Parts: sequence; structure tokens; C-alpha cells
Amino acid sequence: MPCPVLLAGSHGGRYAAHFALARGIRAALFHDAGIGKDNAAIACLEIFASFGLPCGSVDSRSARIGNARDTMERGCISHANPQAQALGVEAGMSVADALAAFQGAGGEMAEEAVKDLMPGEEARGALEIEGARRPVWLLDSASLICPDDVGAVVVTGSHGALLGNDPARAAKADVFCALFNDAGIGIGEAGVGRLDALEARGIAGATVAALSARIGDGVSTLETGILTRVNALAAGLGGCAGMSARDFVERAARHDTGQG
Repeated sequence: MPCPVLLAGSHGGRYAAHFALARGIRAALFHDAGIGKDNAAIACLEIFASFGLPCGSVDSRSARIGNARDTMERGCISHANPQAQALGVEAGMSVADALAAFQGAGGEMAEEAVKDLMPGEEARGALEIEGARRPVWLLDSASLICPDDVGAVVVTGSHGALLGNDPARAAKADVFCALFNDAGIGIGEAGVGRLDALEARGIAGATVAALSARIGDGVSTLETGILTRVNALAAGLGGCAGMSARDFVERAARHDTGQG
């Protein structure tokens, strides 16, 4: 019987891989999000391989991150784990052909092994900054932004693509400033697509280089992230390409507009 196969528009970090496996997925393709620091965006390859299951990644230069339809229509494979290679999946192959190859895969996993795969919660933690005039939150995922974060600075591990081309999804609340991973920027500059949408909502926005911080890890964004793109509002706070994320976050946290 064919195994459940996943085509994900988003990256293949550790949380995403474990989340998929715990829900019965036994073969998958994830976006490679520029691969990034410590190969964080393609951790899925090794994780699936550890269970003898096929997995591949889609080149960020071939399809827009966060868009599964685009990934299906024009995505090309960048990496394949040994189990995927055994099915004929290789770099340069179209996503459509790779998915067809996966249909021949079989995969079973013991119930106890599945339970062990349940991912821990993505982290949300406060950051104390001396002289801060507004709260600062470190979030592994932008999905953790909540209504109470209006006026806050949020430092996320999420990619900077605009999901569904919907400005409302650029941030779930009207935060003061938000940082994202640029996911290698990629085709059509998809990895920085949120920035204009954030600016239109009055939110300062910036991205850090995928090679400078682990995608899916808000703490990494803060500690090692280097800015690549900023919108006009972030530039007004002193943000610029090449600045460390920590320096920019401290500036943003101490800035007082009299609002928020």
C-alpha cells in the first residue's frame, strides 16, 4: 500500500520533520529555504533517513517558499536522502517527478516510535533589554504571535515570505517590529515578501541571512543573525544590511514613538 506523501511549501527543519512523521507522513519534500546555518532547513533529510524513510528538499531558486502550488508547478529537487535516491530521486529532478517516484515507497513505523516523534512545543520567551520601552519576544515561529503582542518587538525563526499574498498574515498582531529569516531570499525574492506588507501596516520589518541563523529558531535569529533586508520603517530605526540582529533589536526595543 502506498505510503502517505507530503509536499510542503515551508522549510524542513527539525520541528517540521518530526511534526510530519508523528502524523503518519512516510515520504516528504520540503522547501530548502536556502539551506542556511547548520543546514537547519534540510534537517528533515537526516531525520527521515534515521527511520529508513525517503525525503528530499526543493531548491529555493526554483519555487517560492510558503507556496505549495508553486512548488508543485516549477520546483526542482536540491537534495535527496539515501532512501529517496534509491527511488530515483536526484538533484535537478522536477518536484512532480519526485512525487511520482515516492508513490512507489512503502513505509511503516511502530506505534511507540511514532509517539517518540511528537515534537516539543515551539518556544516563546521574553527577552530582557536594559532601557527597553516595549516588550521583546523570541519566537521559534511567527504563528506564536498573539493579540497581546501589539506594540512589541518580535524576533522569529520563521521565513519572511508572505503567505497567501495576504497582508493580514504578515503578522498576527500589529507589533512594533518583527524579524524573520530570509530563507535564502530565493526566486522572486519570496523569502523577504513580508517586509512590504508589514510596512503598509505600520510595522518595522527586517530579515536575517539564512546562513547567519538557524531557521525555526528565534534565539538563533537574535544571537547570530545578520540583517539582509529592512523596510523603510526599520531603516528609520537605524536598521541596515550587515547590522547584527541583536543591535537592531536593542534599538527597536528602546525606541519610543509615543504609540503602542
